[in-house]
This record gives sequence, structure tokens and C-alpha cells, in this order.
Amino acid sequence: MKSNPAIQAAIDLTAGAAGGTACVLTGQPFDTMKVKMQTFPDLYRGLTDCCLKTYAQVGFRGFYKGTSPALIANIAENSVLFMCYGFCQQVVRKMVGLDKQAKLSDLQNAAAGSFASAFAALVLCPTELVKCRLQTMYEMETSGKITKSQNTVWSVVKSILRKDGPLGFYHGLSSTLLREVPGYFFFFGGYELSRSFFASGRSKDELGPVPLMLSGGVGGICLWLAVYPVDCIKSRIQVLSMSGKQAGFIGTFINVVKNEGIIALYSGLKPTMIRAFPANGALFLAYEYSRKLMMSQLEAY
Repeated sequence: MKSNPAIQAAIDLTAGAAGGTACVLTGQPFDTMKVKMQTFPDLYRGLTDCCLKTYAQVGFRGFYKGTSPALIANIAENSVLFMCYGFCQQVVRKMVGLDKQAKLSDLQNAAAGSFASAFAALVLCPTELVKCRLQTMYEMETSGKITKSQNTVWSVVKSILRKDGPLGFYHGLSSTLLREVPGYFFFFGGYELSRSFFASGRSKDELGPVPLMLSGGVGGICLWLAVYPVDCIKSRIQVLSMSGKQAGFIGTFINVVKNEGIIALYSGLKPTMIRAFPANGALFLAYEYSRKLMMSQLEAY
């Protein structure tokens, strides 16, 4: 059965939302550690120290600060990402002169994912800004960068609107795009190459849950190894602009390298690498299986 493009887009969007939800629920504590260590590397000696201090400061709930905007961010990002991924695959097919139903190579899928990520960044940036600020609120208050404020999603949203207006939600957009576009080339490239490896001659659609999760983990590792310093600068810009410091991407990069050294750009890499396998494995498992289920229902109908 030839599927309607609108129905196909709705399926991709819904499956992407399922994947985004699974990703956040699996990896949120590690994401919190990553953002804290990126933004305040001098406060933490390592992952274990960050975990212990976070628990001592605000308890177990501290690991899940920013979960609601993280859910919104990941659901929005992955819904748009996978919906646009389907469209961008068709664009790539047209560019290379393939039939609409033709299978793309792993490299072509990586290019389609890279194109799709630019659209996803537009919905991700505002929600990730709120998430990062909530995750580092304790450090911002104790370091004197901001006065004590309400630690809620709505208070952060109101603060951004009052200080910078609607465009304030796009602090860090350039660094988000610099992270997403090359990062998702490696993300989808690593995922598709891993699926090809595990399939070894069979159809990639026949892979079971373990190879899918491992492939998703490889994709996540490839993404973060490729663009981690850019993500670190993005976190700095989004969090520190809360106190009025807005140096921009180049200014923040130069400032970090000059005052803290190159190694500071890799603060929080360990929790990110640990998070990559379960979070991205869960993302692709939820995406592929929910998409397969909806496609089978559509074909049966």
C-alpha cells in the first residue's frame, strides 16, 4: 500500500515523540550532571563528586530538575526531527536521482538526518534554554550570579519574557545549530552503519531490540564525540545569559579557552558518554517499534 505523505509524516512525528519520551526518562539524571559540570566545572571534581554534592544540596529530586521542559524539549525535537527526516530522505532521493521508494545508503541517511536537525533546532532551543537554567539554578544562586528566585518552569519562562522578550528564548540558537547540524550527521550515520553491521546481509528492519539499542547507543556516542565542545559553549551561553553575560558563541569560546583551557570544553563528558547508550538506545527502540506498529496498522486498514 502506498502511504499518504501526510499520514506518513504523522506516524513519524508520533514515533519521534515516543522516542523522545523514552530518551528523557532513561537519561535525565546524567543530563543534569552534564549541564552542571559544563557550566560550573570549578565546583565539581568529577562525576561522583557532582552526584554526591547534588544529592546533599537538593536531594534525589535534584537529579530530575528540568525534567518537564526536558520532556517538552525532547518530544518537540524528536517529533520534528523524525518527521522532517522522512521529508529530507525524499529530498536526498531527488538530489541523487533515486526513485521515491528506493533505499538510501547509510551516508545518504546521515545527510538527511543532518538537514532535518536544522528544523528540530528551532523548537529545541527555547525548551532546552529553560531546562538548562532550571538544572543550574542552585549553582547560579550560590555563586551570587542571580538572587534567590522561584525554582519552577513558569518562573524561568516569566523571567526570560520580562528581561528579553520572546526572542530571549533563542539565546544560544547559533550554537544549537552548530551542534545539531554536524552532530546529527554523525548520529544518524553511526546508527545506520551499526544497523548495517548487525544486519549483515538481512534487512535492517528485521533487527531485534538489542541490536537496535546498541545501534542507537553508537549513534549517540558518535554525536557527542563530534560536537561536545559546541554543546558546552551552548550550555554556558544559555545559563550565564541569566545573569546578563551574553558574549556570544565566539566570545564565550575564546573566554573559556583563555581562562580555563581546552579541557574545560569537555567538562561533563563522562556522564554524557554513560547516558548515550541507554538514552539513545531507548530513543531508537521506542521510535522504530512504535513506527513499525503504526505502519502495520495502516497497512492492515
